[in-house]
Amino acid sequence: MQPPQIRRFPSRAELDAALAGRLAQAIGAAASGPVAIMLSGGHTPLPAYRQLAERLALAPRSIPDALHLLYSDDRYVPADSEASNFHSSRPLLDALKLPEERVLRVRTELPLEEAALDYERRLRALLGRGVRVGLGLLGLGADGHTASLFRGEDLQHARGRMAIAVQRPDGLAGVSVTPELLSHVAEPLFVVAGGGKQAALQGLERSDPAVVAVQAVQGCPRVELWVHQPDEAGGGA
Repeated sequence: MQPPQIRRFPSRAELDAALAGRLAQAIGAAASGPVAIMLSGGHTPLPAYRQLAERLALAPRSIPDALHLLYSDDRYVPADSEASNFHSSRPLLDALKLPEERVLRVRTELPLEEAALDYERRLRALLGRGVRVGLGLLGLGADGHTASLFRGEDLQHARGRMAIAVQRPDGLAGVSVTPELLSHVAEPLFVVAGGGKQAALQGLERSDPAVVAVQAVQGCPRVELWVHQPDEAGGGA
């Protein structure tokens, strides 16, 4: 992996607007053929999801039939739980009005290991049908994790897999995509905001293999990093 291409934003508003625009471009790319967008969870991308949903509501547009959505990970909670990444993205899903079969969510109504195997089967089937994964959003935790890959043990367990069940440090279980799946993402984009992540950010910027997120995207020839990094006069967020 080459060092990421970094874009710094002095305000959250600029980051959110840019991300909403990037998502809109990725949606439009499906007009040229089957494309999937990978959404990430956490709080960071939610304002951009809502902003894009509002844009679509104000100026409805035709959503390409070849568009698919998938998720980098989700907590093992009911699909309507406030802790669910799928549930958190509902404003955008409702605006896009995609058929259920074109939204690959983790089926948390299944037993945990079965949910992971089911997600892996459907990811492999999607790629097998020639659907290209274009834009893929990723977060970065203060501990250096991305998706729900927290430890070296998770990466070892992920070998040869596209999705795995994980035990999260917050006490919840989850299902995460793996480095193998991420290697199929054409445009991996880390979107980072919030305090306490400086060490993880520095590790990602210099491609430090001790950082789990760096190991997770080793198979990606090109990685971008968008970060809300206000100047000292502006303060943090």
